[in-house]
Amino acid sequence: MNYLWLKNADEAIQSWFKEIREFTVSSLNQIHDVSTKSSRTDLVTEVDKSNEQFFIKKIRNFDPESHILGEEGFGDDVTNLDGHVWIVDPIDGTMNFVKQHNHFAIMLALYIDGKEELGYILDVMNDKLYHNWDGKVYENDTEINPPEDISLSEGLMGLSGPLLINNEKNMQAISKASEGARIYGSAGIQIIAVLKGELVGYISTLKPWDIAAGKVLCDTLGIKVSDIDGNIIDVVSSDIVLVATKIAQKDILNIVKYGSDCD
Repeated sequence: MNYLWLKNADEAIQSWFKEIREFTVSSLNQIHDVSTKSSRTDLVTEVDKSNEQFFIKKIRNFDPESHILGEEGFGDDVTNLDGHVWIVDPIDGTMNFVKQHNHFAIMLALYIDGKEELGYILDVMNDKLYHNWDGKVYENDTEINPPEDISLSEGLMGLSGPLLINNEKNMQAISKASEGARIYGSAGIQIIAVLKGELVGYISTLKPWDIAAGKVLCDTLGIKVSDIDGNIIDVVSSDIVLVATKIAQKDILNIVKYGSDCD
């Protein structure tokens, strides 16, 4: 892909995020049209929908031949990563957005013929945009160093509440082996914590829009992203996803397989 085209794309995308953040923050104190999707805990608001439509309009104007996969269904029917594929999460952590007015993200990723090109996670309320460029990851304009490659026992572990409660794939043993479990309710916010070394890892059942941007950033920093059994993930499908430092990933996969951290 042409370097100049990607550079222009990056500049355009960062301007889109400034615009969408202003709209999203201004909507916090307005009455939201809140409805449920798959369950009473799976919410969608008019802000989710308008944010996705905003990105789709911008992308169509900038990259008209591309395909768009969005959480709220306003994009295309995308089943693979052929060509230019944009993946949009207009509000990641809608329950937090509605109930807390905090701890939610907006995410966007660009894949070209299966290759990770650009990833963006906006921590909306802290006004921090995490993004990659030229082999590096930035928090706004400040480069982030790769997190320390530590073991599960040396760090806090981000876990999905339902997976932990139901003890799927030995989640409770993983929690006990770590220094403690953390549940933030937003994949984007938890992945940011892994990028910054605040969490040693994160496990949740994730859709494409939940993981596409984070995978770009994690791979750039050498953080491992796999399914819960250690296999390569299919970005356009749903799976239990494991994000972790290399050492912690090995520890976690042992617990998933054997029930304890053993070789």
